[in-house]
Amino acid sequence: MTVAPERVERWAGGFAARHGGAEATATPGLVRLTAADGAVAELHVPFPPLTLGEAPGHPLPGEGPERAAGQVAALAAHARRDRLVGVLLVRLGGYAAGVFDGERLVTSKVGSRQVHGRSAAGGWSQQRFARRREKQSAEALEAAADVAARVLLPYADELEAVVLGGDRRTIDGVRRDRRLAPLLALERPPFLTVPDPRLAVLREAPATFRAVRVRVVG
Repeated sequence: MTVAPERVERWAGGFAARHGGAEATATPGLVRLTAADGAVAELHVPFPPLTLGEAPGHPLPGEGPERAAGQVAALAAHARRDRLVGVLLVRLGGYAAGVFDGERLVTSKVGSRQVHGRSAAGGWSQQRFARRREKQSAEALEAAADVAARVLLPYADELEAVVLGGDRRTIDGVRRDRRLAPLLALERPPFLTVPDPRLAVLREAPATFRAVRVRVVG
């Protein structure tokens, strides 16, 4: 499950209340809440590492609930922080690239290229269709890479991270473009599995990449 940064402290408080209290331990990539009844909640840090001094007014010294509250507050502050993030969404035939400052979309480009579906026909006709589809697929990947280079590369020195999404196989095809190496070096999870990369879909990306992923055991 995922929890919005603005709800992390409330969620952790509810977890502790339901399980008889909880203590916390933290690493740069994870805050672990261990409850009195043995239940464990692992809160994964978006865009690690987590710096535990990120939540003014929430002292970390101490034990038990006070320390847990401080560590969760630091995680929430880290997740809420505005950062410049590039996003590239690609599915075969469609692509969207954008730069976000926090949740605000600064610049973007969305487009599509026609790629015909597979043919059930056989023989020479099928081979001709396959060659045509392969050519269309290559052109679509090139168009997506062109847009990524045009929209994201000018911000490469300022970006804190790049988040990819769409279809993994198609994204792997785009990765082969050497122009995108500076962007791929900044790649961070999560991978955004999304439908057709339209502008509305791109605008919703921060809700996923800013969220805190939570795994509860017991």
